[in-house]
Amino acid sequence: MRIKLNNKVVLVTGAAGFIGSNLVKRLLQESDSVSVIGIDNLNDYYDVRLKEYRLADLYQYEGFKFVKGSIADKKLITEVFEQYKPDIVVNLAAQAGVRYSITNPDAYIEANIIGFYNILEACRHYPVEHLVYASSSSVYGSNKKVPYSTEDKVDNPVSLYAATKKSNELLAHAYSKLYNIPSTGLRFFTVYGPAGRPDMAYFGFTNKLREGKTIQIFNYGNCQRDFTYIDDIVEGVIRVMQKAPEKATGEDGLPLPPYAVYNIGNSHPENLLDFVDILQQELIRAGVLSKDYDFDAHKELVPMQPGDVPVTYADTSALERDFGYKPSTPLREGLRRFAEWYKKFYMSDN
Repeated sequence: MRIKLNNKVVLVTGAAGFIGSNLVKRLLQESDSVSVIGIDNLNDYYDVRLKEYRLADLYQYEGFKFVKGSIADKKLITEVFEQYKPDIVVNLAAQAGVRYSITNPDAYIEANIIGFYNILEACRHYPVEHLVYASSSSVYGSNKKVPYSTEDKVDNPVSLYAATKKSNELLAHAYSKLYNIPSTGLRFFTVYGPAGRPDMAYFGFTNKLREGKTIQIFNYGNCQRDFTYIDDIVEGVIRVMQKAPEKATGEDGLPLPPYAVYNIGNSHPENLLDFVDILQQELIRAGVLSKDYDFDAHKELVPMQPGDVPVTYADTSALERDFGYKPSTPLREGLRRFAEWYKKFYMSDN
């Protein structure tokens, strides 16, 4: 089902987050008539100044309204749906991160399970044209087969974070079937770029190298990641928003679930050592690190961490088939933009 975004009300949860803020900005830039309601609890999982920086960029647009609060607050979510009656919902609010889920499991159950359930219930009682939600490449767990396809079985999560994201897909399927809610899940692969998440490796490496600390490269540098640039992710989300799974009736007279799941990744896995090498070159080029920086003295190869997987690699053929789209930003170009932003954001006062 094609959906035009003009004159629509779009609810974006996690609007101060990395993907959420970039999505909101793009929606508002491209259409004068779209209204975007953003929700975010601005928690301190990472530096709140980054979230405030992203939000400040959005307030310049007339079509943007911000609600501070948690999607785990059912009363708030009901009030937002009652007041704004969104046509499209993009749920990007979540407690992210694999390692943090080992030490702070409560945060994941609250945001990723209870919060997502509240969104589903609201979509049931205030019907929407399309619910798009963030899943994650982590649902593939310890799958040996690469590239990862959405046809693969994903019953072996290796972290609580992955288990909550798989739960989102299951809950969405049940609600699609029971209440005919068109829903699409997007499994994102290692998203990076300017003003990204500081808990991601490229950002943490940059902070440590700048402070003269040693960075640890897991699995002795033999990890491979499908690094996907933020603009490519946003482009994919916007295309998906505008094409909801078709509603249809099955042989039992009940709705066939209007439900779909796609990978969004670069489908070009990069070795972590190569990635870090390009990163330090771009940090030197941008003036974040000095030209004579001794990179080898600041890196340490260490074993795998619990909950991590050696390779992530997206099969994006379904996304190409249904939306004519494939992420394509080269790693060096994306890291260059990150390094230039980092210099400006953290070092412009120096």
